Amino acid sequence: MGDFSGHVPGSREYRRLLIALFFAGVATFAQLYATQAVLPTIAADVHTSPSNAALTVSASTLGLAAAVIPWSTVADRVGRVPAMSIGLVLATVLGAITPFAHDLGTLLLLRLLEGAALGAVPAVALAYLSEEVDARYVAAAAGSYIAGTTVGGLSGRVVSGWVAEAAGWRWGVASVVLLCLVAAVLFLALVPASRGFVPGRLRTTKGPSTVRRLWLNLRSNAQLALYAQGFLLMGAFVAVYNYLGFHVSESPFSLSPAVVTSLFLAYLAGTVSSPRAGALAVRHGRLPVLLGCSLVMTGGAALMFVPATAVVVVGLIAFTAGFFGAHAVASGWTPVAAEPQARAQASSLYYLGYYAGSSVFGWALGVVYGEAGWGWFLGAVLAMCALSMGLAVGALRSASR
Repeated sequence: MGDFSGHVPGSREYRRLLIALFFAGVATFAQLYATQAVLPTIAADVHTSPSNAALTVSASTLGLAAAVIPWSTVADRVGRVPAMSIGLVLATVLGAITPFAHDLGTLLLLRLLEGAALGAVPAVALAYLSEEVDARYVAAAAGSYIAGTTVGGLSGRVVSGWVAEAAGWRWGVASVVLLCLVAAVLFLALVPASRGFVPGRLRTTKGPSTVRRLWLNLRSNAQLALYAQGFLLMGAFVAVYNYLGFHVSESPFSLSPAVVTSLFLAYLAGTVSSPRAGALAVRHGRLPVLLGCSLVMTGGAALMFVPATAVVVVGLIAFTAGFFGAHAVASGWTPVAAEPQARAQASSLYYLGYYAGSSVFGWALGVVYGEAGWGWFLGAVLAMCALSMGLAVGALRSASR
């Protein structure tokens, strides 16, 4: 194992690893956002506000945010692949129970637990990838993993939305669980065993404690800036997808539920941009690509000020492509920039910030939307994008390659 330097493109194990992580991303993110496309339906069904309905998304992302560090500890103990496998199985079981919830409180509790189980994949996947893939190709490989998360996010939203229009939101959510079951089985069948990592229970010498590993990352300005990228950009991204459906359902757009659900097809822009951003980062450096993607995201948000459907769609596509490109670079950069013994904790802290942003801003910007309107809402989104770029320039220049 000491001679293992990582899988390289073209090898069978490299292909299996990327395909397996692709399906892990599908299984995770389809479940995580299964309720987002049906938020207006949930709000009408339980007679609540848009921001309260959005808590069904925030609950799952909050559970995930709270669980990523514990999952990284479990992964250090039992291994990367077993931890991800356990999490996906638990999440699929909880997801199957969710459509039977008959009140908002029970639904939120189940979504919270489901998110906590799903935390195993984002907490571990990039650390696993950075240990199993040759260091020269980690950024590109991370982009392929992020592409799987975009397909998962898209399929969860679109499938639930289209099925819900015909059969109600509960059947919509149930249909996503079936999709995730298939993806989870494919992950379990394909994922290669770890070769670049020894589980803690098998080590003859002990490494730093979990607290020490967390501290190694938290004292690094570069790591903190990367966590801020996830916190701010993901918060802005989820908020736009949470409340755009409410916005375009009203005048002057007055779009039907089926058309609103179709807007989530903009996610395909992220499927394209994330591996492309990873490849560009290998060639041109991570920081220029991160900033370029953030600028594209900002420009897309600005276009959504225009009260014309075609312009909003173009803006949403650019916004989505820019976000997933930036996320692919930042998330893949995080474990590489960390101390080798603290990579799992580095990825976990990134995703803690990432999903904390989703939970906080996914709800809080709904209050801005409800109280002040779409213009002020987009103003807050633009401010978050600008702040993330400022932090990146200030802290990441010396570590840009």
